[in-house]
Amino acid sequence: MDADDVLDRLRSVEDPDLGDDIVSLNLVNDVEVTDDAISVDLALGAPYSPHETSIAGAVREALADTGKEISLSASVDRGLSSSEQVLPNVKNIIAVASGKGGVGKSTVAVNLAAGLSELGARVGLFDADIYGPNVPRMVEADDHPMATEDDTIVPPEKFGMKLMSMDFLVGKDDPVIWRGPMVHKLITQLFEDVEWGALDYLIVDLPPGTGDTQLTLLQTVPLSGAVIVTTPQEVALDDARKGLRMFGKHDTPVLGIVENMATFKCPDCGGEHAIFGEGGGERFADENELPFLGSIPLDPEVREGGDTGAPVVLDEESATGEAFRDVVKTAANMQGIVHRRRTQRQR
Repeated sequence: MDADDVLDRLRSVEDPDLGDDIVSLNLVNDVEVTDDAISVDLALGAPYSPHETSIAGAVREALADTGKEISLSASVDRGLSSSEQVLPNVKNIIAVASGKGGVGKSTVAVNLAAGLSELGARVGLFDADIYGPNVPRMVEADDHPMATEDDTIVPPEKFGMKLMSMDFLVGKDDPVIWRGPMVHKLITQLFEDVEWGALDYLIVDLPPGTGDTQLTLLQTVPLSGAVIVTTPQEVALDDARKGLRMFGKHDTPVLGIVENMATFKCPDCGGEHAIFGEGGGERFADENELPFLGSIPLDPEVREGGDTGAPVVLDEESATGEAFRDVVKTAANMQGIVHRRRTQRQR
């Protein structure tokens, strides 16, 4: 058996999203065959996404009867120059954004990060909302960053996630009043001077709106994707459109739309009430030809989890936790699609 024989077998492995086999799609980077083993390097870039996991499983199945040890690896060319390699050991940097405050953006960011970590991914969570940082409270982070002799920052960890937030660096009730150049310098330092290590995903909780922090990130950090959070109501959707245009101007792929606070299930009568309107997030996604990542109900469990530092995505018994887990898997799948489509175009 040689490499061509392996490729013939891999033509039976279909990509569930791109509609063809992985060989025809140029998603097989390299094949090596020895007397005892077969090594295959695949152009997969979203670790622990369900669809890429299924692709890897199908590759193993296609080669299972060869009698050889099967070794798989994954790598993608992100098309970045050496000057753009801000965090070379971080595979994906995903921004979570909203056009306005009060839509639960930080809640979505925390649960997205915690959900990816629960799947087995190596995850960092960067609270870039420098004017209103609250991620440490939402994960009940008791530890603080440590400084090394080289003046780098070692982030604390919680729920398997490495954490960094402006909240760690200022007094508990101190207001943050900084101008644009100071914001730019701080954000740059918190990215470059933190020992993030090797990560599969770095989730960045952006402040609401389209101000200095967002522009700094878009101009200096190679974002691999963005998630936009909105509620169903028209006022929130109007502002979400501004965020969408911001990412479009900087060629950042939008992985999809999350509709938060969609319905409220009354614990007394059992009825569901569309307090902020109904279906607005999904319509917004359809109008802009974007994936709809999922709908999160207005649930006291989410508020309680945020206040007590227990992300509801980790609650296996919670229906709302299941809704968040669906969002996590869909967002990871979309990040994988972005990488595989780029690989297909480049070859």
